[in-house]
This record gives sequence, C-alpha cells and structure tokens, in this order.
Amino acid sequence: MLSFQIHGSNDSNVSETVEVLLTFFEGLLSQSPIEIFATILPGIADLENLHPLFVHFPIAFLLGFVCVEFAACITHKQQWRELASGFLYLGSISAVFTVIAGFFAEDSVEHGGNVHEIMEYHELFGFIILGLSIFLSIWRLIAKAQIKAEANILYLILSMFLAIFVILGADLGGLMVYKHGVAVEAVAKDSTVQQQFQQHLHEQ
Repeated sequence: MLSFQIHGSNDSNVSETVEVLLTFFEGLLSQSPIEIFATILPGIADLENLHPLFVHFPIAFLLGFVCVEFAACITHKQQWRELASGFLYLGSISAVFTVIAGFFAEDSVEHGGNVHEIMEYHELFGFIILGLSIFLSIWRLIAKAQIKAEANILYLILSMFLAIFVILGADLGGLMVYKHGVAVEAVAKDSTVQQQFQQHLHEQ
C-alpha cells in the first residue's frame, strides 16, 4: 500500500486522509461490481424497491412548476413561464417512473390492514398527480405556453389542485414510513441505543 508524507502545519491529518482514501480505493479493486455498488451507495443497495429513489423528483419539479407558474402570471414574464414549462415536463416524466416504481413497491413491502388503506389513498393520489401533470403538459405543448384569459384561470386552478394532491400524497407517504415504519428496519429501543443518542446530542 502506498504511503505519503506531506509537509505543512497539518501534515498528519492530510496524510491520514490520503491514506484512508487509498485504502478505500484499494479495497474496491478486490470487489465484484455488485459489491462495489453496495460499498459506494449502501443506501440504494439496501432499498427493497426503487420507489423512494424516484419519489422526490416529481414532488420538487411539480411544486416548483406551480410556484413559478403563479409568479409568471403575476409578473407577466415569459421567461418564467418557459422555466415553469421545464419543471412541468420534468415533473411529468419523473412522475411516470415514480408511479411505476410505486406500483411494484406495493407488493414488495410488508404492511398491515391499517397501512394498506393509507397505501390505497397514496396510490390513488399518485395516479391523479400523474394524470393531471400529463394533461397540463399536453395542453401546454399544444398551446405553446400561450394560455390566456379564461383558459389561463382554469389552467391555474388545475395547477393548484396538482400541488394539493402532491402535498397530500407526500404526506401519506411520510405517514407510512415515519409513523408505521413501512420498509424501514426497526431500531432497538434499548438502554444502550438511548445512551448513545443522548451522548450524541451532548457532543453537539
């Protein structure tokens, strides 16, 4: 294994950091591609399904679209409407992958009857979000972002409903994960864990 000696006020810290990095990369070379992936991205490797990987994109893009769209209407700036269009198209595309991943995720995680009802509403909101975002995208493409008068009012109302369903869907997703622990490995609530947590808070 290579080792370095670097001169300066923080020689030991820098050399130790370089040595750790070299050891890390040297260890990767001895692993299989799957093991390398799990080492670099352990969170993704431990996912039971890909739904959590995609779900944040439509939330960010579609809510961003609604905010910029309303700002564009207030300021009458065409550049903002073009930016809103980009957010909407990206949100619609990511929503397709998110809904597909969620459809497969439903059968891949263990859950009880109380969670199943929440999951059904979460799935329904997902389909509504997908349908609304695609509809608004097609309308925008046909109109070439030139939506005016009464049509613009209807477009903004539908956009507002889109934002509401995105928030409601995200809320139910968070409820399943953080309240009911769906697809989450439980942490043992013993005295050792509590002591470590208290010590961590004290160190901060």
